[in-house]
Amino acid sequence: MGIVIAVISGKGGVGKTTASANIGLGIALRGKKCVLVDFDIGQRNLDMILGLENRVVYDLVQVMDGETTLKQAVIKSKASENLYFLAASQTKDKTVLESEKVKTLIANLKESYDFVILDAPAGIESGFEHTIEFADAAIVVVNPEVSSIRDADRAIGILDAKSDKAREGQEVSKYLIVNRISAEMVQSGEMLRSDDILDILNINLLGKVPEDKGVIDASNQGKPVVLDKKSIAGQAYTRIAGRLCDESIEMKDIENPDSGVFKKLAGMFR
Repeated sequence: MGIVIAVISGKGGVGKTTASANIGLGIALRGKKCVLVDFDIGQRNLDMILGLENRVVYDLVQVMDGETTLKQAVIKSKASENLYFLAASQTKDKTVLESEKVKTLIANLKESYDFVILDAPAGIESGFEHTIEFADAAIVVVNPEVSSIRDADRAIGILDAKSDKAREGQEVSKYLIVNRISAEMVQSGEMLRSDDILDILNINLLGKVPEDKGVIDASNQGKPVVLDKKSIAGQAYTRIAGRLCDESIEMKDIENPDSGVFKKLAGMFR
């Protein structure tokens, strides 16, 4: 049986969907069979980041309603034979989700994939609650700023109270990704340090992702930045994917402008 991981943030615009795409592809490139599921009903952006928007015929709501089969709806990635994608509906809203149907869908996915990654919608409404309800673990994506941390803390509180595991007296494993880190802004006090964020949220650190303009270009091209070996964000997502696959990978110091990563970047612009 596969592991189900919900990728959440609370606040929108922190790079959660980009993180989902890159982590999923990073896992697939390590030989694990992974399916990415877009739970942002009515919006649907994950397909564009993956470059699969023109291949979507059926969506997860149609699967749950029995209008099509899971096999027909799941799309194979162009980037890896081990990565698959199930799209959100653009014509419905989040009220169409029902717990029993979501539970059945996720149970079926767990039988076929090593990793089932659920990209949660922004906010903490019904769509979010259905995304986290049957998750085995959650990845919390934040930016190093107060509003993002506050909203993530609220999302974690809902996860701990309303997930299926919580109802059974168990705890959902939670992991933190600090995204869009600028070493200079951290050093000047304009951004929070990851250690301070960990103290506030009290969850395990999975990875730190530096600010990288290449992420936007990669997303616009439908090619996750993890495919760019020269990208510092792509390298960070590769390390994160490795950790999720139980590899022992050192946590890079990207909050110090004197670290090797930023020295290399500075040298590129001389």
